[in-house]
Amino acid sequence: MDNSKGSDNPGHQDSRFAGKVAVVTGAAGGFGRAIARRLAREGAAVALADIDSAKGKRTTAQLAKRGATVLFEAVDVSQGEDLRRLIEHACGAFGGIDILVNNAGYCHRAKPLWELPEADYDRIFEVNVKSVYLGAVHGVPRLLERGGGVIVNTASIGAVRPRPRLTAYNATKGAVVTLTRGLASELAAHGIRVNAVNPVAADTDFMKGPSGGRPLGEKGREVLEATIPLGRLAEPEDVAAAVAYLASDDAAFLTGVCLDVDGGRSIG
Repeated sequence: MDNSKGSDNPGHQDSRFAGKVAVVTGAAGGFGRAIARRLAREGAAVALADIDSAKGKRTTAQLAKRGATVLFEAVDVSQGEDLRRLIEHACGAFGGIDILVNNAGYCHRAKPLWELPEADYDRIFEVNVKSVYLGAVHGVPRLLERGGGVIVNTASIGAVRPRPRLTAYNATKGAVVTLTRGLASELAAHGIRVNAVNPVAADTDFMKGPSGGRPLGEKGREVLEATIPLGRLAEPEDVAAAVAYLASDDAAFLTGVCLDVDGGRSIG
């Protein structure tokens, strides 16, 4: 976990991303907010994007107040024009991009696959899978302009250790894993590394999706924690630390890696 949680002033941390520009989708809260905060704290200029404009602007303002170099763009990641506009805004403001974090995600309400409405099935694939494709379409050319870079995708431990009643969601994250590994193979010769993180569940607003809008609650937390060998849920800072590592030169020889950030859920 990031032991510097809560300190967002870049001047108080190292600067392994100094001079770098990062784009983070789904950055208004949860994992995305923690990722944006971590990258900014380590010196990156960060373009935050989210479909929730009000929340995204608040998060961006909070980072700016602490000295981070940031901007916000309201984006539906399933729309190519929105992704194009995001990338162009980041490049126009900061001169290019070096790191693309495809983090935005959506989860349907937990239920058997055969009871899932077709509209929900379509939406979850648009947000979780098509967005990675669109990120590549609009992001890769800009990374190439910088001579290379890094893409980090947020998948899920559900891709390799699926839970029942979330089959469509798990399937989208399996697709993200395959997209990550395939794209890594395609881009290695161009100096672009592509990796992913596979987080276990965390007590964030994202969990309201499978629960139908309700917070996780103590009982739900206990049920999930019982399946995780280290005995707790993920914290957003756990995921942010993993993303920062994969995006950094510390991971310069890693591509096609899908890192389980799961407290041992994959082996438990």
